[in-house]
Amino acid sequence: MDFQTIIKKIEAGSRISISDARKLYDDGDFHELGHLAHGIRMRKHPDPVVTYVVDRNINYSNICVCGCRFCAFFRPPGHPEGYVLSREELFSKIRETLELGGTQILMQGGHHPDLPLSYYEEMLRTIKAHFTVHVHAFSPPEIVHFSKLEGVDIASVIARLRVAGLDSIPGGGAEILVDAVRRRVSPNKCSAREWLGVMEEAHRQGLKTTATMMFGHEEAIQDRLEHLFALRELQDRTAGFTAFIPWAFQPANTGISKPSETAVAYLRLLALSRIVLDNVQNIQASWVTMGPKVAQLALHFGANDFGSTMIEENVVAAAGVHFRLSVEEIRRIIGAAGFRPQQRTMAYEPVAASLRAST
Repeated sequence: MDFQTIIKKIEAGSRISISDARKLYDDGDFHELGHLAHGIRMRKHPDPVVTYVVDRNINYSNICVCGCRFCAFFRPPGHPEGYVLSREELFSKIRETLELGGTQILMQGGHHPDLPLSYYEEMLRTIKAHFTVHVHAFSPPEIVHFSKLEGVDIASVIARLRVAGLDSIPGGGAEILVDAVRRRVSPNKCSAREWLGVMEEAHRQGLKTTATMMFGHEEAIQDRLEHLFALRELQDRTAGFTAFIPWAFQPANTGISKPSETAVAYLRLLALSRIVLDNVQNIQASWVTMGPKVAQLALHFGANDFGSTMIEENVVAAAGVHFRLSVEEIRRIIGAAGFRPQQRTMAYEPVAASLRAST
């Protein structure tokens, strides 16, 4: 199929195939891709609004047995820099988040070999007993780890965490959903099929989740496309993903030595994501990895969400990237791009102005 025919399909609102997507990726003009993606974004969200969420990324432990080559954050068991947050430390972080107008916490950690599932259940119960906060926690690899450690199936793990207070699941640990790539960069982490299986089961049990892609390490272009189409296929069945967040691998302090992805490469992938994922409502810009200027451009390349204020962020920071933005700066950047900023919840519901005023 020639390029102009693919463009006409997209403009007509028709779904593209993986071969169409490859031709767009290989031959599509950069600005044309951005124009197409922005058109889809505006059809899905005709009001000139860009959303953001006020939350904190709490890493309850950095102790991990995975040893992923792309990760600069983890420490192996017994390492002097390994930690597990105390309840006092956890509560202090949540309390500060709520005082800053936050509505949720994003909670993830390493694959700790010695903490049973009951530890995480008790963590959730104590959080819910002390705070009114949305808990967005435990990415699919963590849930697979809990399942194997506990000797129970995925459905039971998710059900037990839900009862204890889990509200939604983040899309971390997806990296690239192609097993040949995963075996090279994260051989001890769950497979692509397991990652997708956790998300499908979470959706079946009524939990909403996000989806991510970490690109720019040891994958090929076709691997990126297979990742996107695997997400689209699952979303067709469940409609459980609220958003997709692509972000570029940060190589500093990791076991993978290669240049960082350029802003153009990031925006090209972002635009293609908006075009392919026609059944996912929201695409999130990644200012945490790309910086505020590129994230601002992303709002015209398919993104309608500016992500989190990231009151705290440790994983990307461990790779030497230290962008920080306040709520006021995020709102200013969104406004300067020609949009109206709106604080949201994980479910993309607007947060009242009275709560925003406290930030």
